[in-house]
Amino acid sequence: MTDGELAAHLADFAGRLLLDVRASGVFPAKALGKAGDQTANQFLCHALRAQRPDDGLLSEEEKDDAERLSKGRVWIVDPVDGTREYGEERADWAVHVGLAIDGVATVGAVALPGLGVVLRSDRPQPLPPANQPLRMLVSRTRPAAEAVAVAGRLGAELLPMGSAGAKAMAVVRGEADIYLHTGGQYEWDSCAPVAVAAAHGLFCSRVDGSPLRYNQPDVYLPDLIICRPELADAVLAAARAEAA
Repeated sequence: MTDGELAAHLADFAGRLLLDVRASGVFPAKALGKAGDQTANQFLCHALRAQRPDDGLLSEEEKDDAERLSKGRVWIVDPVDGTREYGEERADWAVHVGLAIDGVATVGAVALPGLGVVLRSDRPQPLPPANQPLRMLVSRTRPAAEAVAVAGRLGAELLPMGSAGAKAMAVVRGEADIYLHTGGQYEWDSCAPVAVAAAHGLFCSRVDGSPLRYNQPDVYLPDLIICRPELADAVLAAARAEAA
């Protein structure tokens, strides 16, 4: 399999495993998220080590290994992005399988198991038309004040949603036009979504406009913008105005 095919296959299969774990009915609500995380993580990490033994690996659910810093190719995975939504049997959660090459999110697949969809960097589709008025994604439980303020400057409607991957893919799918996040994230929250979004022609950067870099010693990557390319200048200007 190519890297793109492998990412998509693993994200899809892990998503189906997670649905099976949830459907088993043997886990109380508080234990379901942990069971799902561990099940999907074991599958993804074992599979990647078997299929790409020379590559590095970074997972939210694995102890970090500094050996990855010596690798040019590093797989970055989030077995369940949106554990709360997964446990609540919502659809806005995701599985992320991304590959950073020389620090750039290059290959990725994001499975949305609740919707039966896998979006992938190696099969980009044309972007749907922009929404009128514009729609901007925010957290459904703790919308960042900066994102709300930027939406106001742009005259955009707010669209609350769960996981980072679900929000990023909503822009790819044309359900929204802008995803701006400032509330704190890690590399596994955005690597695969950024690879998929960029392959579909979307603009991706830090909130200050600088590039998103992966496989760093400190994996904290607290903010990002994913938006339609024609909106990038306006979104960045609004973000700078709010930060001033």
